[in-house]
Amino acid sequence: MAGTFLPVRRAFLIVLLLIVGACTTDEARPQDTIAKVCVLPTDGSPEPHSGSWAPQPDTVNGLSRLARVDGTDLFLQTEGSDAAFVVGINLGATVPNHAPGELALSRDDYQRWFPQMAAMGFRAVRIYTIHPPEFYQELLVYNTAHPDAPLYVIHGVWIPETEFLRDHNLHAPSVVADMKSEIDDALGAVTGTITIADRPGHASGEYTADITPWLYSWAIGVEWDPAATLDSDKNNKRVAPYAGEFFTSLTGASPTEIWITEMLDHLATGLAERGLTMPLSFVNWPTADPLAHPDEPLPLEDQVGVDANMVSATEAWPGGFYASYHAYPYYPDFVRYQPGIADCMYKGGADPYAGYLIALRSHHAGMPVVVNEFGVPSAAGSAHFGPKGRDQGDHSEQEMMAMNADMLDMLYTLGFSGGYVFEWVDEWFKFTWNTIDYELPGSRRSLWMNPWTNEAHFGMVAIDPGPADVVVIDGDGDEWLDNGSQVILESETGIRQVRALKDEGYLYLRLFVDGTYAWDTTPVTLGFDVLAGGTDGLPGYPDALDGSDYAITVGPGAEAQVWVRASNDQFAIRYGLAREYVEVNEADLQEGSGVWNKYRLITNRPQTIPTTGQTFLAEIFEAGALRYGTSDPTDPTFDSRTMWADSANIIELRIPYQGIGISDPSSRMAYRIQPDGAVTTEPFERIGIVVALGGDVAETSGYSWDPWQKASYHERIKVGVDVFIDVANRIHGENSGN
Repeated sequence: MAGTFLPVRRAFLIVLLLIVGACTTDEARPQDTIAKVCVLPTDGSPEPHSGSWAPQPDTVNGLSRLARVDGTDLFLQTEGSDAAFVVGINLGATVPNHAPGELALSRDDYQRWFPQMAAMGFRAVRIYTIHPPEFYQELLVYNTAHPDAPLYVIHGVWIPETEFLRDHNLHAPSVVADMKSEIDDALGAVTGTITIADRPGHASGEYTADITPWLYSWAIGVEWDPAATLDSDKNNKRVAPYAGEFFTSLTGASPTEIWITEMLDHLATGLAERGLTMPLSFVNWPTADPLAHPDEPLPLEDQVGVDANMVSATEAWPGGFYASYHAYPYYPDFVRYQPGIADCMYKGGADPYAGYLIALRSHHAGMPVVVNEFGVPSAAGSAHFGPKGRDQGDHSEQEMMAMNADMLDMLYTLGFSGGYVFEWVDEWFKFTWNTIDYELPGSRRSLWMNPWTNEAHFGMVAIDPGPADVVVIDGDGDEWLDNGSQVILESETGIRQVRALKDEGYLYLRLFVDGTYAWDTTPVTLGFDVLAGGTDGLPGYPDALDGSDYAITVGPGAEAQVWVRASNDQFAIRYGLAREYVEVNEADLQEGSGVWNKYRLITNRPQTIPTTGQTFLAEIFEAGALRYGTSDPTDPTFDSRTMWADSANIIELRIPYQGIGISDPSSRMAYRIQPDGAVTTEPFERIGIVVALGGDVAETSGYSWDPWQKASYHERIKVGVDVFIDVANRIHGENSGN
């Protein structure tokens, strides 16, 4: 037995008891009740890891075993000691300019990132699918050069998702065959014994690097689509239970759980043929967890359950089996309302995220549980509000790092067996439900950055637009004289000069005006003409030049606001007029009304709690309220959400393209909202820009740029990472090889 055996640590004590209401069921299969008690571990967290992280496998049943399941623990066996909790990081498969199916990461990317991951305290990398050969080659090189502090791997296998989502049938012979083929390819990749032919959406090449000395687990599958999964279960009611040599489904297993069991057994068989055994798992998420959530407002989020308790490893598989989840603190909404979850006490206060984690841990009381995705994004936009401020966006980098560190510590304290942060680098191609309709064409999302799309900003490493920061928003403005900006207005009085510049993330403006901080009392107003047509005047200037579609006011004081003409207000038209989520005045939304609305994003539809009938209004994020500060990462007051700053005579702005109606800056496309809420696009050649201050209204020459087919970008480790590193190192043990 490798290292020092840590005692079983999962004794539980009831510290809060709240009886839960009746459970819901679905036609396919009753879901298990949620935990009726909020329980906390009584014996504390495990002993930190100590000594070398070099692998120390043992041999059981003739199979080499690097990690094992022991009751409710999952141990990684190292020369120093058995690690009962591993801090890991999720690594995607792409960078800007590429769709995820292109798997475009290069050798240089892996060479650069692996040392950075280790320096942040990560001891394992989770990948979702087969990466290019360079991943395995460079991991082998890195781990060979760092024998006492290697990076371990949890490997994933994607299901044939396109076919599954089309036909809603996991047990279709082609789906089964394709999944097993993908597993076989993954086995060849990790052992360095396969050449994979080119295939769209898949990695390919000659795989020669054997990384199995550091391969300690697999987590196969995807976040289960509830409708497709429920239909698949209904379509396969008569499927026989699966009993394989290494994995078997238990009595009462659903057709989905039976399918998962067969795939795990196929994977285990392939590993055993190569002389290996290790802990295996499948991916799950709250939408398809096995708990009943009667207070969930959206039926789709609680209509099917997939339960790891229905899958069992046989004695022939000494690596064992565990449950794994993607679990975020802000969604689904039952975490806000479910008794025993929403009001679970943790560290002196109610903490719904802790309540949900405890319910999961309680349900899987007989096995280890790993949260292999968690985190919050450092985005300027938000798509959902979460309890305790853990929103789906609108976090500074420092807030993001602190929250991720806090959640990591929570997982450790609550008896989980690992926590994997989502994710390593920002990914521009990602979309979010409340901005996706304005990022058109969607195929070009990887060519530009939208700071209001939270999903694009989960990375521990920022992917910032441009080869370098073309402008630092700090009110200084000196760099504007030689950064390639265009002078679009010059005058001898009033608004003396306006400069414009762009990169793949923002339109930048620098205003130089007469009068020290003149906007403290009288706002500076900018109008942006992007679409044909428009409205009368500007906010506060009804007689200004016609045609502006968007406006920004700076002042009075330290306030800046994005406005949209009501006749093209995506929020008011789509969620007020078309869907009646919010009240609107229909006359305001007519072309030429002259009405201006603040730019807003929806973050939640109106909801009704099914158990109580309590209703909640739609929730709104004030995206157009531009944050004042500095965008300089070296400044102690840095805030990545900063959009403007000033000094005596200077205003600097960086404006998200979506904020002025641009759906794709790389091809110069703008979006228009139709009266029925539909979103269409049209090209533009130049943005007309007018500036007003007091009685002075000036029309600039406007601004344009050449379309681009390749984006430039640069990387930066996000500010505040030290807080996260401290928690990771404490969990792993001080001086644990960093």
